[in-house]
Amino acid sequence: MQEAVEVINAGAKASVVLVCEHASRDIPAQFEDLGLDAAARESHVAWDPGALSVARRMSDELDAVLVAGRVSRLVYDCNRPPEAPGAMPAQSEIFAIPGNATLDEAARAERVKRYYEPFRATLAATIKRVDAPVIVTVHSFTPIYHGKPRAVEIGILHDSDTRLADAMLAVAADHTDLKVERNEPYGPQDGVTHTLKEHGLVHGHPHVMLEIRNDLITTEAEQQQMGEVISNWLRAALERPEMSDAMKDARP
Repeated sequence: MQEAVEVINAGAKASVVLVCEHASRDIPAQFEDLGLDAAARESHVAWDPGALSVARRMSDELDAVLVAGRVSRLVYDCNRPPEAPGAMPAQSEIFAIPGNATLDEAARAERVKRYYEPFRATLAATIKRVDAPVIVTVHSFTPIYHGKPRAVEIGILHDSDTRLADAMLAVAADHTDLKVERNEPYGPQDGVTHTLKEHGLVHGHPHVMLEIRNDLITTEAEQQQMGEVISNWLRAALERPEMSDAMKDARP
């Protein structure tokens, strides 16, 4: 296991590759908590609460490999390219991040080398080992953002390739009373589809990004249940006739 990334269920047999970029709120000691108090370090700006537990349950349910980040997204957000301001943000929602405010090029390059490049390389190598890979990234989001409540409960996100998102939205419409929406509460215009583009879109692999409102997954029981529900949606989506060509295209 590397400092930046962890591979869970590496011997899995499924074609699904799960990704949880914001799995951890860990800030290595050398960064001195980035100048943040405990409330900020534990908040949604530092990680995606509940997402890793949901992803682990999906890994078990689907027998799928899971690639997870091991440091806070405030140290480096592995769902952002190095040139993006949000890769090492100086401000995240209402929180100023003092430890990121004065980063010079050398400091930024060191974080890229230490955290982003190992994550990217490990995910690429994991996908390469899987036959007909289907990439599914798992995230959570805060129910209140900049003081405004969010009604959406689950977002199914995509970039220009809508195939798997379309299929999952169709399944969800028939199987849940949850408020499920396309490209909400974020979308490609917000720069959140980097992993999908980098590892799915350019290679033609089916892919989707999942966003779960974190007040729905606050307990272990809720996380386990959500993992089971979304795994069932994903299975059903991949079995839909319109996905058959997509799965063929995913084969090398």
